Amino acid sequence: MKNSASAFAPASVGNVGVGFDLLGHALEGIGDRVLVRRIDEATVRVVAIRGVVTELPFAAAENTAARALMSLREAHLLNFGFEIEIDKGIPLGSGLGGSAASASAALIAANALLEQPLPVSALYLHAMEGERVASGSLHGDNVGAQLLGGLVLSTHDRMVPIPVPPGLTAVVVHPHFVLETRKAREALRGVYALNEFVAQSEGLALVMAGCFRADFELIALGLRDVLIEPRRAALIPGFAAVKAAAINAGALGSSISGAGPSVFAWFIRREDAVMAGEAMRAAFADAGLESDVIVSAVANAGAHVISVE
Repeated sequence: MKNSASAFAPASVGNVGVGFDLLGHALEGIGDRVLVRRIDEATVRVVAIRGVVTELPFAAAENTAARALMSLREAHLLNFGFEIEIDKGIPLGSGLGGSAASASAALIAANALLEQPLPVSALYLHAMEGERVASGSLHGDNVGAQLLGGLVLSTHDRMVPIPVPPGLTAVVVHPHFVLETRKAREALRGVYALNEFVAQSEGLALVMAGCFRADFELIALGLRDVLIEPRRAALIPGFAAVKAAAINAGALGSSISGAGPSVFAWFIRREDAVMAGEAMRAAFADAGLESDVIVSAVANAGAHVISVE
């Protein structure tokens, strides 16, 4: 019987501009690690939270990782429970899928402890239940990308991998500024015009077509957020200048990563993404914010088991 397992889940870019609550992709390097122990008690408990964020709920129902495992236990009538230790590598309220990553990593680790591990697709709904704790809604753009890696279209009940054209690279600049997901979602309240939905649908369709055809021109035509970005831009100091820096550096497109305040841009060449990252960092500095730059292939690996004992 396997007693413990640890897993890593990468940070992610949610929404990818055109795919609100639907589209996301994983990022290199940065992410959360979760250690899960199998225990005889039929419960889930959090025993340690370490890393760049420590002020997170220990109550299982309020913790994204623990709530995901509660959902797993309930759905499969498990007669044992789990004990969790979380090592946060993703800052709180960063727009990098931090709440989702803890849930994704916990599920991948716990799954390795089952007598008959489930396919990754069967973990998806449980990951969304965990994510709901932080965001207040059921959406899979972050957990889908984290569980599968790469670019993923995540609907209410499934994850659809999207082909990534060779060389497609993202740069994400994370300002040292916390923007809570719930606050960012509050900014979306209001009336939307039909032509806004049509324009957003057009953009998503162009990006999807561009990815399937490896056509960067189509991606550039579609990678624009006319629905969500205008309502959240004011929440991010210096956003307009940061986005302009990315576009001026030759980005296919640029927008808010997840709920913000991080800003992402896509490039055909990695070296261009690196140069753009510095320009975007400088724009945030002009707004009075220090920031970190992440350069990553869009076709990055997803969550995986680190060790099992």
